[in-house]
Amino acid sequence: MTTQLGFNTVAPSWLPCLQRGLSQMNPDYLAHLTQSNHWLPGAEKIFNAFSLPLDQVNYVLFGESPYPRKASANGYAFWDADVNELWSSIGLSKKVNRATSLRNMLKMLLIAEGYLDKQHTTQQDIAAIEKSTLIQTNNEFFTQLLHKGFLLLNATPVLQEDSPQKDARAWRPFIKELLAYLLEKQPHVTFILMGRIAKEIEQLLPPKPVSTLYVEHPYNISFITNPKVIDFFTPLHLLKKQET
Repeated sequence: MTTQLGFNTVAPSWLPCLQRGLSQMNPDYLAHLTQSNHWLPGAEKIFNAFSLPLDQVNYVLFGESPYPRKASANGYAFWDADVNELWSSIGLSKKVNRATSLRNMLKMLLIAEGYLDKQHTTQQDIAAIEKSTLIQTNNEFFTQLLHKGFLLLNATPVLQEDSPQKDARAWRPFIKELLAYLLEKQPHVTFILMGRIAKEIEQLLPPKPVSTLYVEHPYNISFITNPKVIDFFTPLHLLKKQET
């Protein structure tokens, strides 16, 4: 049954973990997923985030659940596949400005890079920034995250018509197995938990010291100026073009 969920993009180092995690889940629940097309991101994309090899993981960023739009949900937390250009002549691009979480993440990073201050984050302020040294597309942005070692997961890997909390409970055995496996292989990783559902991941972590940062979900405007978030992301320079 589990072979019907897409492993095509999964790095080989993750396969034993994913298979073991799925074996801990309710088989009736998994059967429902494999027999239905009415959930996101879909069987072919659900494990896309595990394209990042295990030994390259430095951070695990947990969001809440996939985007509710087929064009946007691609198996990576926060990566809106329907967004291309980040900037426009009036500031952020129209699609970014409509994508609340992405918009707030970019504003926070512009503050972290020193391009904005906390009191001036309007479209006009962003339009005035010289952006030639910055990445230009959403694909570049999330490629940067992957290169820095971010495993981009959702606490609830699937989105159905039922509540995300219900699906989150169904996936907890899988997540628990994943966390144990990851910390055994990469004990230095830092977990960034964004939002209330993601915070529940703390209950599944092993009873030993683990580096964890909990913050509000980026759809909250307070995320933009949260000093804990800014301090964490400032050294990473995620908006800077990579030198070639």
